[in-house]
Amino acid sequence: MARLVFGMNQSLDGYVDHMAFGPSPTLFRHFIEEAQGQTGSIYGRAMYETMRYWDDDHPEWDAEEHAFAAAWRKYPKWVVSRSLKSVGPNAILVGDDLEGTIRRLKAERDGEIEVAGPKLAHSLTELGLIDEYRIYLHPVVLGHGKPYFAGPRPPLRLMAHDRIGEDVIRLTYVPA
Repeated sequence: MARLVFGMNQSLDGYVDHMAFGPSPTLFRHFIEEAQGQTGSIYGRAMYETMRYWDDDHPEWDAEEHAFAAAWRKYPKWVVSRSLKSVGPNAILVGDDLEGTIRRLKAERDGEIEVAGPKLAHSLTELGLIDEYRIYLHPVVLGHGKPYFAGPRPPLRLMAHDRIGEDVIRLTYVPA
């Protein structure tokens, strides 16, 4: 049975914003390794449209960016959207019956499936489907933005904490 994992970079005050701060080379390498080991990803529309950047090669990319793109392209993606009519390569559109679709995915697959985006994570949290939360805590204060938890924080239990690179702490939680 697959496990759903919601993990994102977060500021000290609880916000996610890939434009305000990004991963160090060490953290980016960590994300490449995670992507290489994933069974797939579930995206909401907005996060999927952001990640479509990795579908096309860019001449300015270094070897690490090429490695992440290759990992991202190889695994299946499920895109939850009622507004999109089509999705890109290796992606499947999920319109209706979110709960049934995700429960089937979990039952039919093995390994780790990434949940990408706080709004989608909120919906899946309310359905009791997320198995693990990974907060990559950065020493940045944003003061506003999109919160990691799009709704009330679910009851959680800390399972692990570790330092990645010089400035980031990964906090791993499971539902309590």
